[in-house]
Amino acid sequence: MTRKTPETLRSARWFAPDDLRTFGHRSRAMQMGYAPQDWENKPVIAIINTWSDINPCHTHFKQRVEDVKRGILQSGGFPLELPAISLAEQYVKPTTMLYRNMLAMDTEELIRSHPIDGAVLMGGCDKTTPGLVMGALSAGVPFIYLPAGPMLRGNWKGKVLGSGSDAWKFWDERRAGKISKTQWIEVEAGIARSHGTCMTMGTAATMMGIAEAIGMALPGSSSIPAPDSNHPRMSAECGRRIVEMVWEDLTPARMLTRANFENGIAVAMAMGCSTNAIVHLVAMSRRAGEHCAITLDDFDAYSRKVPVIANIRPSGDKYLMEDFYYAGGLPGLMNRIAPHLDLNTLTVTGKTTGQNIEGAEVYSDDVIRTLDNPLYAEGALAVLRGNIAPNGAVIKPSACAPHLQQHTGPAIVFDSYPEMKAAVEDENLDVTPGHIMVLRNAGPQGGPGMPEWGMLPIPLKLVKQGVRDMLRLSDARMSGTSYGACILHAAPEAYIGGPLALVKTGDLITVDVPARSIHLEVSDEELAIRRAAWVAPEKRYERGYGWMFSRHILQADQGCDFDFLETSFGAPVAEPDIY
Repeated sequence: MTRKTPETLRSARWFAPDDLRTFGHRSRAMQMGYAPQDWENKPVIAIINTWSDINPCHTHFKQRVEDVKRGILQSGGFPLELPAISLAEQYVKPTTMLYRNMLAMDTEELIRSHPIDGAVLMGGCDKTTPGLVMGALSAGVPFIYLPAGPMLRGNWKGKVLGSGSDAWKFWDERRAGKISKTQWIEVEAGIARSHGTCMTMGTAATMMGIAEAIGMALPGSSSIPAPDSNHPRMSAECGRRIVEMVWEDLTPARMLTRANFENGIAVAMAMGCSTNAIVHLVAMSRRAGEHCAITLDDFDAYSRKVPVIANIRPSGDKYLMEDFYYAGGLPGLMNRIAPHLDLNTLTVTGKTTGQNIEGAEVYSDDVIRTLDNPLYAEGALAVLRGNIAPNGAVIKPSACAPHLQQHTGPAIVFDSYPEMKAAVEDENLDVTPGHIMVLRNAGPQGGPGMPEWGMLPIPLKLVKQGVRDMLRLSDARMSGTSYGACILHAAPEAYIGGPLALVKTGDLITVDVPARSIHLEVSDEELAIRRAAWVAPEKRYERGYGWMFSRHILQADQGCDFDFLETSFGAPVAEPDIY
């Protein structure tokens, strides 16, 4: 591999020439206290930091950025921190998914418009991983992803608590009158005990693991708990390694093939991943180029052959990400599913996936199972198709009751979240455990932004009867920490006239997960009559980011990227002119 030389560094265009414009660049760098020795003949490394005061998952990034800088300086690079939008999952409304593509644009343009030779991407909270990676893939410079890491286990009265999963469970107990207000506040205080992301196998842990699996993060980095002392050491190593990646010219284009993303799918299945993995990994693969693009069919194919071996909630019943790390983490899991991986894929280490995981051990066969003793025999996700979701819908069979995976029941339909929320608290609601709850107009455009509304609350009437799961169907997403028989991402969405818009309360819907089918038991003739009578809802935005979003967002099966940001939309963006 031919190494770059100082004069061929991208940043040299800003700093090296002897002209008036570069005089301005150098003098302003000196204004900030830097000297020519700081940048001359050195790679300039952007540290894209998604820290903010309102993002608890990234609280420690204020310190970790200093660890990254230390590593960059040790390897002879010039570090520059560039803040990006933070996307705190807990606080951003209506949903962080509305702004994932904004972070991708932010990342791409930060890199392209500045004198940057390589980048360290600091993320972890759900949408930050895909947003950062999507943007950096489009920018095209060498980059390495630094995962925030999961928080410590939660605790309440000696019980181990898991983010999201136990919140949903105990909230149903609270609704049923079995937990007092005082106890509820104690759960609130005990469920999140440190900085870091959700410690269940939610979207954050899923996407951090996928970033490592496709080769864009250091081996083992995605499993390290945020408060562990290995985390700052890993952060410094990211800084050291990115400098070498620049000299090696190890760009995404030189690294990534379709096989990298197929490895991501295989690992996602084995982890018992979040349903959100599909939307994000599809979008990331399409940013890497048409030759890398994966589809829903790829997920379903891998789900048939890769079992769930990570016994982590919500698919598992006992362990959390801290336990996963102690048990051997992602390298241990990947070594166990090596027959399902392409071991020749290149990674940020400059080595292959096979070389990275060679000799990786597992220290608990209950936390990370063997292939012949899986937690769940097939993959974590299944893609269903039928007349109600011709472009696909997603379910997480490993996290729902087995008896609901083959079921026919009447629909009870809600056109909005407020309507649904009011109805489920009505103890006179005409609903049985055999009903299929339907929430529509909650997709990419309808939500807007495809919020995590898909885990519809069980109606209070049924909760008090002891019911804790029932079939639910939506064009929304759900939190990766959620569980239950939820069919999500129905495409095309109801808001743009997808078949979900035509369902009426009382219609029978048949779900057959083993057959990968979902069918509305209504004749084509009746559906045609309903379609002719359907009236499109009024558009939500007349200006601003939302206006742009609603005109360019793709559907769930295509990854919910903006059409104009995909690689296939047009020619690559040229380097900026410097005058």
